[in-house]
Amino acid sequence: MILFEKILAGGDLRSIGKSNSILPRIKNQIDFDELFKCLFHKERLVKMRAADIIEKISLHNPQYLTRHKKEIIDLCNAAKDKELKWHLALLIPRLHLHTKEFDNAWNTLTKWAKDKTNSRIVRVNSIQGLFEMIKQKNKLEKDFHLTLSEVEIENIPSINARIRNIRKQI
Repeated sequence: MILFEKILAGGDLRSIGKSNSILPRIKNQIDFDELFKCLFHKERLVKMRAADIIEKISLHNPQYLTRHKKEIIDLCNAAKDKELKWHLALLIPRLHLHTKEFDNAWNTLTKWAKDKTNSRIVRVNSIQGLFEMIKQKNKLEKDFHLTLSEVEIENIPSINARIRNIRKQI
């Protein structure tokens, strides 16, 4: 973790710094597990950048998340930092969730999507996460559309753009 921690540290929250240099270093589960430890770092910046890299890696290698399912679910329940939440919202649909876990994750993302105090990126990514989840459990599509309708009336351009994009895909 020391190596990753040094690469992820420094600068400010508006920058990813040198974090993309970590991507080619993650060659297996052991490397990924070391990076995953950074999600629990005391510095918000290190957590945010680690979450960004984890999101990028797990897009093509979701199996790396499997052994961290409980930790990801626990992070969703405890996350305060918006930068961590917006990445978690996209990680959740990549997990193999049992029925109760799925329902809890669905409720968390729905709450994040509807919560006007959350950042717009958290809300947009939560909507995207919910969309990915209905691909797994089609029976929630009606609930999803109700959430979209409720959020859409706020008339926030970034959120409505994502909703339009999702509706084109449905």
